Amino acid sequence: MSTGSNTDRLERWRLVLGGGEADGTGAPLEGHLLAIDRTLAALYDRDDAPRRGRGGLGASAPTAARWLGDIREYFPSSVVRVMQKDAIERLGMDQLLLEPEMLEAVEPDINLVTTLMSLSGAIPAKAKATAREIVRRVVRDLMRKLEAPTRQAVTGALKRSSRTRRPRHNEIDWNRTIRANLKHYQPEHRTIVPETRIGYGRKRTELRTVIVCIDQSGSMGESVVYSGVFGAVLASIPAMKSHVVAFDTAVVDLTEKMSDPVDVLMGVQLGGGTDINLALSYCQGLITRPADTVLVLISDLYEGGDQKAMLKRVRQITTSGVKMVALLALGDHGAAIFDTTVASKIAAMGVPSFACTPDRFPDLLAAALQGSDLGSWASAQGLTTTRASTSPEP
Repeated sequence: MSTGSNTDRLERWRLVLGGGEADGTGAPLEGHLLAIDRTLAALYDRDDAPRRGRGGLGASAPTAARWLGDIREYFPSSVVRVMQKDAIERLGMDQLLLEPEMLEAVEPDINLVTTLMSLSGAIPAKAKATAREIVRRVVRDLMRKLEAPTRQAVTGALKRSSRTRRPRHNEIDWNRTIRANLKHYQPEHRTIVPETRIGYGRKRTELRTVIVCIDQSGSMGESVVYSGVFGAVLASIPAMKSHVVAFDTAVVDLTEKMSDPVDVLMGVQLGGGTDINLALSYCQGLITRPADTVLVLISDLYEGGDQKAMLKRVRQITTSGVKMVALLALGDHGAAIFDTTVASKIAAMGVPSFACTPDRFPDLLAAALQGSDLGSWASAQGLTTTRASTSPEP
């Protein structure tokens, strides 16, 4: 459709407004444009929608599958994903996703994966293979984007954190030592005086530990997907020992399954209550060397259990020497709602709380592994952290 003539502009407005009483353009639609209008009407021509009238995708999977095929033909992928999300939210299409025909027609994206996770217990056997393939495609795309920067940031941080200015001879990093002492070059002797020596120190006999503790309540779906992907990457780094724990009112240790994040995500059941204290108690049992441990709690911090006991446990963990951070969300859309009171109380214990986008998570881990102040790191990244509470701590 061209964009130059008055007729074209009227046709575009007609597609926006819909037909019937809402249409003030008088512009008739034919052929391709009429087909586009019908796909929009099926989703948006409802009493509570901007386009007025009556619409719907029908009650059958084949009808909905044809509609999904149509929107993929008429609109770019970015628009298709928005329309799929609207269909799930507005028309209750999530139940139709239990049919193989529907799953084969959708455009895989992270929102669809979170929907499938919430339905995982209800997906019939005939549709499970197709659902797994959708999740696998999204995970593969995320791994392609996130694996390399995560490995680079984490392994670099581990090397930097073990450097020493008093290395033994066989531990000297000669490249860095030479660069650091170029100002001490002696022309008459044609050599450098190594006043500063840089090395990696003794090789660690024990691994650094990262524990990722994930709230799998309904609002945390996107965070769970990204956490599963990052957990799989961390589990594959030899210089680290990683644990991935998911919780609602029970705790599930997913560490042994991290070689296949698809299995992890298909096994998660989003929704239910939240017992952060129980989850932290389990994580506390995994800590053997507090000073070498980073604990990442990914949660909106709404405690359904004993809040006072949870805050006491946070204090125990942090005073033991563990570097802890609370991510209110790990995703592209930020944290809409979280418990500000809990966030401010744990901030007073040195645990910063903020939402983190996936592209910043590798650098966050790197800063934590190097022992940096994570609140300062977040501020330097332009991330808003919760201020510490002035009320008495437990």
